Amino acid sequence: MATKTDIEIARAATKLPIQDIGARLGIPAADLLPYGHDKAKVGQDFIRGLDGREDGKLILVTAINPTPAGEGKTTTTVGLGDALNRIGKNAAICIREASLGPNFGMKGGAAGGGYAQIVPMEEMNLHFTGDFHAITSAHNLLSAMIDNHIHWGNEQDIDTRRVTWRRVMDMNDRALRDVVVSLGGPANGFPRQTGFDITVASEVMAILCLADDLADLQARLGRIVVAYRRDKTPVTCADIGADGAMTVLLRDAMQPNLVQTLENNPAFVHGGPFANIAHGCNSVIATRTALKLADFVVTEAGFGADLGAEKFFDIKCRKAGLKPAASVVVATVRAMKMNGGVAKEDLGAENVAAVRAGCPNLGRHIANVKGFGVPVVVAINHFAGDTEAEVDAVRAYVADQGAEAILCTHWADGGAGAEELARKVVALAEGGQANFAPLYPDDMGLMDKIETVAKRIYHAGEVTADPAVRAQLAAWEEAGYGDLPVCMAKTQYSFSTDPALRGAPEGHVVPVREVRLSAGAGFVVAICGEIMTMPGLPRHPAAETIRLDAGGNVEGLF
Repeated sequence: MATKTDIEIARAATKLPIQDIGARLGIPAADLLPYGHDKAKVGQDFIRGLDGREDGKLILVTAINPTPAGEGKTTTTVGLGDALNRIGKNAAICIREASLGPNFGMKGGAAGGGYAQIVPMEEMNLHFTGDFHAITSAHNLLSAMIDNHIHWGNEQDIDTRRVTWRRVMDMNDRALRDVVVSLGGPANGFPRQTGFDITVASEVMAILCLADDLADLQARLGRIVVAYRRDKTPVTCADIGADGAMTVLLRDAMQPNLVQTLENNPAFVHGGPFANIAHGCNSVIATRTALKLADFVVTEAGFGADLGAEKFFDIKCRKAGLKPAASVVVATVRAMKMNGGVAKEDLGAENVAAVRAGCPNLGRHIANVKGFGVPVVVAINHFAGDTEAEVDAVRAYVADQGAEAILCTHWADGGAGAEELARKVVALAEGGQANFAPLYPDDMGLMDKIETVAKRIYHAGEVTADPAVRAQLAAWEEAGYGDLPVCMAKTQYSFSTDPALRGAPEGHVVPVREVRLSAGAGFVVAICGEIMTMPGLPRHPAAETIRLDAGGNVEGLF
């Protein structure tokens, strides 16, 4: 019998009314704003009333560097959440929302896979509750108001050569990376060069994901630096007068979304910055809400631990005062073989030597996570072609790193396939081993922070940056931004800035091409190598095969 696709499995799910899912967490129906029958937003008043409750234990799921062989970080997050509930724990899941860009490009959705999925899968991977549209609209409202301000007299004396605020859209469109606006004569404003980023790279997205509440949201929006005057002093969103209207647009988007897994366990899905170009974590408000309502909260951070976990620890946990109790690093035998030099088309053949050769990538991630004072367990996400000898090779390598690797079959078996992992996570989380601390102190210089991440996490030998970049960082320190953490924008495929360099490279050079101040979000972005904040579509995007079937069902999402 043919294996069912993710979308077929999701469509066959028996979903409970969202009020029933809320009731399991003690959320009254009156505090849920339903979006249909199977998803809802959790009201701000209810969330405020949770202050004073004891927090549950926070579990981070991260992974090795992604390869075309697949790793399954979100799938493992969902499977572990289901497994914790199966062994009698009150557990909730917190993940990010999906961007339309990768859904119609090549990466696919963000709801998990197989029998470890969050539903409704189709809505989650498309418009969901409209949060991304609200973020896009709020961001572009500010863009419009900046150009309008310049057009009507430029009271703030903005230097049009130094407008730093770009526009965004939630789609991969390389043609919009660099554009000229306001052509066509005086009625259309003052022409200037600008560009588009994808919505997940927007500072508004980061702010929504780091804000405590609506008041904090507006304060952060007001602090966004959008341009510089002729005397080089910064112009903020509040100077333009856009922060209030932007907050209105984001009012509903600020409320976390509650949905469910295939096994009817609660899942908060909220926010969606990418980890290769932004900070890669779901919202603080969703995580904090879940921690007040569940004994265990399983969350994920984007891409490999060198990006997602580092930013989860150094940005999200630092800013929100979160203390993770344990971490899971997801790996696959197939990915170990690819890191060991095996081509994708040859992954079906047993190759224990290649598995061993590829394991140092996993070892680097284990050591990095441990370096934050967080205990680690490895989840080997099982694929049908994995052999016992290959799995044993991973287990032996991980044991040499002072951790344990557990084979998981949650893709095929749901929560039942991750019960051993769940028991190990509980033992780590309740064992008192965690002693979390960020990688660097607040008062370290910005360039020193960049070099610390590059050398300690990426094992780079050198960080290069033009004098203009170093001068900009020094100027921000002088202006009072020196205590901010750094957010590295870098390829997800390698510890280096070369996406083709797999394994665990040492001594490579990390070139910092550009730096951007995200004063509202509260970090400085360092753009490294050739990473783009507006991705492009592949030669044959997934959009070519996404359509409605004769029954009106979506086909082609994955």
